Amino acid sequence: MAATDTLLEVRGLKKYFPLTTGGLGFHRGLLKAVDDVSFTIQAGETVGLVGESGCGKTTVGLTILRLYEPTAGQIVFEGTEITGLRPEELLPFRRKMQMIFQDPFASLNPRMTVGDIIGEPLDIHGLARGKERTERIYELLRQVGLSPDHANRYPHEFSGGQRQRIGVARALAAQPRFIICDEPISALDVSIQAQIVNMLQELQVSLGLTYLFIAHDLAMVKHISNRVLVMYLGKIVEEAPSAELYENPLHPYTQALLSAIPIPDPGVERTRQRISLAGDVPSPVDPPAGCRFVTRCPRRLSVCAGENPKMKTVAPGHTVACHLY
Repeated sequence: MAATDTLLEVRGLKKYFPLTTGGLGFHRGLLKAVDDVSFTIQAGETVGLVGESGCGKTTVGLTILRLYEPTAGQIVFEGTEITGLRPEELLPFRRKMQMIFQDPFASLNPRMTVGDIIGEPLDIHGLARGKERTERIYELLRQVGLSPDHANRYPHEFSGGQRQRIGVARALAAQPRFIICDEPISALDVSIQAQIVNMLQELQVSLGLTYLFIAHDLAMVKHISNRVLVMYLGKIVEEAPSAELYENPLHPYTQALLSAIPIPDPGVERTRQRISLAGDVPSPVDPPAGCRFVTRCPRRLSVCAGENPKMKTVAPGHTVACHLY
């Protein structure tokens, strides 16, 4: 597959969670965590996915991997639709699609040694046994900046940054092509975050990896991503190449997000204008009928309350869902 080929295509993806109440589980509505999301990722690139907490970013990642079953839509990986595959049919694709989880303290089994944690994907997919398995575990530890001596230790013996390196090694063990990085640095000290991001970039080059990088840190997303998707209340509202998005944000929500990024220049920071959004994020159980952002948008039009905006191309690679354009 060439570097410009489409590795992943998501079409109209929806993930709704039923809400129940009472001991008999009476149905009382649907939580629309992901509601008609579409995008593509090319082989070898990093796509950033940003938005406020609760907007559905992690749910997108978990649904792509079929850790959540999609309510509707299609997930196409390497030209094969995997949306309806049975577990035994999905297993080869699980090897190619892995995830680095947000919390390195909760994502590692405390009862397993580091060697067993990293070796588990090797066992599941039958990739190595015996001495070859041990050597592969040692190789993975070295790739993420740890020592083979760490294989016999337990997760509680490591710092947060070291645990995340173990999580990265586990994701690499199955020799994937695509990794979903679910806020992999948000639980780490600032001094460690840059080390992890630099390591991910080095691994991408040496192993030919493709990333979906989910994050809150917009400055870090700009640094690592080729393209950025902006998500609000279950929908993608803007997509653009990284440099284009940060220089020319179009959606009012994107503009508000970027205005909150601190600038390391006291003079500029004191004089620049931040965009403050009024009100709270609406409930995904009962989202607004028109534009999802209408209740908080400082530039809303009369049409915004009744008509959901379609994604429109405003420049090469730059699309936005807003009635202002």
